[in-house]
Amino acid sequence: MFVFISVSFRSLRRQTMADNSLLTVTERTGLADSSIFDSKVTETSKENLSVESATYVEEEMPQIETRVVLVQEAGKQEELKKAIEEIKVPFVKMESMEEFESLDSPEFENVFVVMDFKDSVFNHLYKADCRIIGPPVVLNCAQKGEPLTFSCRPLYCTSMVNLVLCFTGFRKKEELVRLVTLAHHMGGIIRKDFNSKVTHLVANCTQGEKFRIAVSLGTPIVKPEWIYKAWEKRNEQNFNAADDNFKNEFKVPPFQDCVLSFLGFSDDEKTNMEEMTVMQGGNYLPVGDEGCTHLIVEENVVKELPFEPSEKLYVVKQEWFWGSIQMDARAGETMYFYEKTSTPELKKSVSLLSINTPNSNRKKRRLKETLAQLSRETEMSPFPPHKRPSAEHSLSIGSLLDTSNTPDSSINYGETPKSGPKPSKNSTPVAPKQTARWQVAKELYQTESNYVNILATIIQLFQIPLEEEGQRGGPILAPEEIKTIFGSIPDIFDVHIKIKDDLEDLIVNWNENKSIGDVFLKYSKDLIKTYPPFVNFFEMSKETIIKCEKQKPRFHAFLKINQAKPECGRQSLVELLIRPVQRLPSVGLLLNDLKKHTTDENPDKNILEKAIGSLKEVMTHINEDKRKTDARKQIFDVFYEVDGCPANLLSSHRSLVQRVETVFLGEYPCDRGEQVTLFLFNDCLEIARKRHKVIGTFRSPHGQNRPPTSHKHVRLMPLSQIKKVLDLRETEDCHDAFALLVRPPTEQANVLLSFQMTSEELPKESWLRTLCRHIANTICQADAESLIYTADPESVEVNTKDMDSTLSRASRAIKKTSKKVTRAFSFSKTPKRALRRALLAAQSSAEGRSPSSSDKHVMSRLSSTSSLAGISSPSLVSLPAFFERRSHTLSRSTTHLI
Repeated sequence: MFVFISVSFRSLRRQTMADNSLLTVTERTGLADSSIFDSKVTETSKENLSVESATYVEEEMPQIETRVVLVQEAGKQEELKKAIEEIKVPFVKMESMEEFESLDSPEFENVFVVMDFKDSVFNHLYKADCRIIGPPVVLNCAQKGEPLTFSCRPLYCTSMVNLVLCFTGFRKKEELVRLVTLAHHMGGIIRKDFNSKVTHLVANCTQGEKFRIAVSLGTPIVKPEWIYKAWEKRNEQNFNAADDNFKNEFKVPPFQDCVLSFLGFSDDEKTNMEEMTVMQGGNYLPVGDEGCTHLIVEENVVKELPFEPSEKLYVVKQEWFWGSIQMDARAGETMYFYEKTSTPELKKSVSLLSINTPNSNRKKRRLKETLAQLSRETEMSPFPPHKRPSAEHSLSIGSLLDTSNTPDSSINYGETPKSGPKPSKNSTPVAPKQTARWQVAKELYQTESNYVNILATIIQLFQIPLEEEGQRGGPILAPEEIKTIFGSIPDIFDVHIKIKDDLEDLIVNWNENKSIGDVFLKYSKDLIKTYPPFVNFFEMSKETIIKCEKQKPRFHAFLKINQAKPECGRQSLVELLIRPVQRLPSVGLLLNDLKKHTTDENPDKNILEKAIGSLKEVMTHINEDKRKTDARKQIFDVFYEVDGCPANLLSSHRSLVQRVETVFLGEYPCDRGEQVTLFLFNDCLEIARKRHKVIGTFRSPHGQNRPPTSHKHVRLMPLSQIKKVLDLRETEDCHDAFALLVRPPTEQANVLLSFQMTSEELPKESWLRTLCRHIANTICQADAESLIYTADPESVEVNTKDMDSTLSRASRAIKKTSKKVTRAFSFSKTPKRALRRALLAAQSSAEGRSPSSSDKHVMSRLSSTSSLAGISSPSLVSLPAFFERRSHTLSRSTTHLI
């Protein structure tokens, strides 16, 4: 590809820069605004082009071709030569500056490729006003199939192309010139003054007007090391200095250059805030130390400062601290100065009216409205002042049918998002005659209104800000985490908005014959749809909040800021989210109370009974749905806890009944003395042995890390395979033991599995009755007790003697080590099916029966494998004796049982 231009650009630049000598000098220092020079070049080129176009008819203008000059070491790079050939531009080599004059030709516009932008050759070319680029520019253009990038300055790479930088806080001119030069070499544009086009602010301090503007606009603020590190990566292809993963390493932390002290906080809160300070780039000192730059005050506790602060000390509320962490930048202190206030009500009124307005009447009107609102809130609340519930009470779900929960407390703050509830037609509806039925109906409406305000607060203060795009410092939470936390809260909010509006219409136009039961009958189906998804996964929602608050400082700060707002009533997000779980039982109590004060002649009496029944059906459905969800979750927990657990364990009809910790007393399929967990399901029994070493973690498809598996799968047994349950008598050598007589479909005889219970909380008799009941349900047998047999331990050769002794544990450890060594050095790792065939072949040959062709093939494989090892495999030698011994034992046990 050839580039033709009508005027020599070099001569044009020389002419332009001669006319602007002052600009040239300042531009070499790196402090001039590059846009001034670029616009001057553009204007001059337009003038020359217009003159040349006027004389174009008389004389044809010369055409100039772009040519690449590979300087010294660049001429030895084969990769560069191939890239230039792909761009289809002619090139020559230049070994020294003596050849420079010979390359000057009116037919070519030379582009010099220099490997090092510091040597003497580069300085000579730069002073000669030549067009200089680095090897990464050539390679990048060849990769993209584009012509050579044009730049009026030396351009080594394009890692900062399209980035507009501004600098603040630099006192040394040499350091600033160095940074500006490197940014130019990487294609960056420098602006002296900060404006909306600046993409990055390079800050050497956290003060000044530029820093404040960048924080308000959400412009990334980075340290000077960002430019230096980007220059170190200048030779990396496809590297971009604006990449988030790279840029975030050099972000200016919120508390850089800050030394904080904390006043009025508890020891735990103070320790937490001090740890967060260090994490966010700051330091902390005791209160009153002269080295402090900020004093963080708990405004709800501190009435007066213990000392007179200096002029240099910022005394701010804790909202400044958490706000800085949330926005990932140091917030402006002027908005958060600490001021003494007498009462919360007066504090709220003053904050609402502290806006500077020229109209004093507006202030008076706002004050009047605020005081009226405060008095109205006091009159309307039918409950005493709300006390913050204890964590133990507020965080336990319990059963939805438990009607011990009290009605919701009054919270009248907050506006509803998007389609909020309609404004009340009458803020204090009053009936002509305030009967007991009217009082209960009014209480029902007020609690419903308060509940709607709580839901609106959850959505407006928490959910919507977390879902907003373009958050300062990036998203606080991932979308899946937000969905897990809030679930179907918006759907519940929409239903209760309608219920609240209908109740309001009834209260405003009150009549004793008005039917309140119809309202809840009308929306019963909507309640069934919206509540189960939230109630079922409330525990998961709470766990997600706790986990994210510990792992993500910005989310922790976000919760702290909102919790301090009056709309939340100083309650945490978890305490607010428990309200939907408690609301329906509260409504049930009020409807029952309303029914008591409704006469039999009132038509609403029967409707209220139907509404109460409908509400109970809703809560029963929610409880049943939650029970099923918990059962499915338990199955998944077992599936992820047991390594190698069969996938067919996951079934919609299956539920976990009980979990029992035992010690295995036999020799097969586990080792004697090994810890085994029995997971009893309604139709099967999962046998899993405990792992001694837990390694690795499991990552679910949703990207969440699960804890490592603590068990190893042994056998998944349908309950129909258990023929007898043996309750072994207590003797000196046998305690808490039981056995299962099992007939697997693949075995020729019954197998006896014996265990010793180690769970002290669960009695053996209770466990065995539960097991037999589910076995009877599986095989459709009415009498479950007939499955239990009492037997002597000696009759089945079972004992628990010395199971916990040191010698026994050492013996088991030696046995396991021996097995590992045998497996590691064994060359005959034959599948179990092949071993079974070999054993059957050996038995048939011992009986005088000639083995089949397949048996011969298996035997030949085994013999060849053993010969390869040079020795007989220990596992093969011990297996026949083991099977013979087990067969003899089982036959004797079966004889005793019969």
